[in-house]
Amino acid sequence: MNALVPLVVTLPLLGAAITLIASRRRRVQVVVSIATLTVVLAISLVMLVTVDAGTPLAVSVGGWPVPFGIVLYVDRLSALLLVVSSVVLLAVLLFSVGQGAADGDDETPVSIFHPSYLILATGIFDAFVAGDLFNLYVGFEILLVASYVLITLGSTESRIRTGVVYIVVSLVSSVLFLAAIAMIYAAVGTVNMVQISERMAELPQSTQLTLHLMLLLAFSIKAAVFPLSFWLPDSYPTAPAPVTAVFAGLLTKVGVYALIRTETMLFREDSVNVLLMWVSLATMIVGVLGALAQAELKRILSFTLVSHIGYMVFGLAIATPASIGATIYYMIHHIVVQTTLFLSVGLIERRAGSTSILRVKGLMRAAPVLAVLYFIPAVNLGGLPPFSGFIGKFALFDAAANQGGGLNMLLIVGGIVTSLLTLYALMRAWNLAFWREKDEAPETETLERIEYLGAAPEAGVMTERRVIPRIMTAATTGMVCVTVALTVFAGPIYEVCARAGASLMEPVHLSQISGELGR
Repeated sequence: MNALVPLVVTLPLLGAAITLIASRRRRVQVVVSIATLTVVLAISLVMLVTVDAGTPLAVSVGGWPVPFGIVLYVDRLSALLLVVSSVVLLAVLLFSVGQGAADGDDETPVSIFHPSYLILATGIFDAFVAGDLFNLYVGFEILLVASYVLITLGSTESRIRTGVVYIVVSLVSSVLFLAAIAMIYAAVGTVNMVQISERMAELPQSTQLTLHLMLLLAFSIKAAVFPLSFWLPDSYPTAPAPVTAVFAGLLTKVGVYALIRTETMLFREDSVNVLLMWVSLATMIVGVLGALAQAELKRILSFTLVSHIGYMVFGLAIATPASIGATIYYMIHHIVVQTTLFLSVGLIERRAGSTSILRVKGLMRAAPVLAVLYFIPAVNLGGLPPFSGFIGKFALFDAAANQGGGLNMLLIVGGIVTSLLTLYALMRAWNLAFWREKDEAPETETLERIEYLGAAPEAGVMTERRVIPRIMTAATTGMVCVTVALTVFAGPIYEVCARAGASLMEPVHLSQISGELGR
């Protein structure tokens, strides 16, 4: 079974090579990309069943003994994220196939898109199975290189401009991460995360704190934690709809994953939990207030993306098995729901020719299916019961309440306020874009009623109205069904997440990894 672990990295990389060779054969590229991600999804499901039975999987690349070789390690957390990311990547790929077939190469040049997309998948999967910090860094760099290409597809002025900001911020984060790895290696003599966890306690407290803050800073930039989230709202909305969807759903969560992995494995004794709690509160409140001030749907969702990262940092800061399990469930929920919302907004843009809530109107009558595809994930993200958003937030609040303390209570209040404001922002957009009839409330009147939206960025941009291919609607519908499944099957899914949280809080020793390699 251990032999399956390297396949989640090598198969997408091989698929990227094949699609690059077949750059002039669109059908071959599509078939290879879909087949590759489908196989990776199947492998990930098999590994999830295996590791949930209590048997983590580990492989030392090249047969080198631990800790000298590169170790790929899959536990419940890794397997869960491999499954979810495979589902998201496959759905967004199908969405992009429909867009490419309808629009040609204007938005997503196929010869470039498919190799870059599979390389992005390679980096994401490698980050999730990395057993050492340097391989985690390599995973980040692989996905970032691919993201540089994807975010500037089409080479429009706005995409190049925002792409430069994204690249510069990503490079700063990578330099910080690499410097932290060098400092950790100098301090403990290894980059293997299990071995680092065994040796970290031997270091002086001041050294531990320095190393901790270096990694925390690097990963917080990647996860878009306030105040290091300034780059995200301007970077994501300008990219093509499929790219924006996969970026919003997955890329920040790779940063959150790195935070969870290092906080629970490397720095159990050196706690900065109070700092994380204040940061999580600021991330939630500032992010959702930014969403309220936007008139463009992609920017609204980008700010809500930032605000909901705060919930995950909150659960991480509580630092109990229950809170870590709730954080994992909420992260899975957010990956799926945020991706689905961006896909539905991509459909709105094609149908209405705009994503401005000041201009779009009458969609309930004109496109009722699209109304449903937006409404379900919107109320889910807002935390309306009985959806998975409510379940995840309730679990986080319950874990905080069980810990007690004034700061935890403040965070619970902040989380409830953020949830209500998120629901308001998304339902305001629903009311203006879907319920408002075309012959009522002209744009000037809307601006008078909502004066603070008049100066919102990109509020007046109009694009060409385009036909929505069935495959794009089908892919979005499939993702909506996945969001509903997170609610219908919340019990067993949450139990797996709870077991993952409990296992993360238990120390892992090098002898255990060596034993798994010997299987």
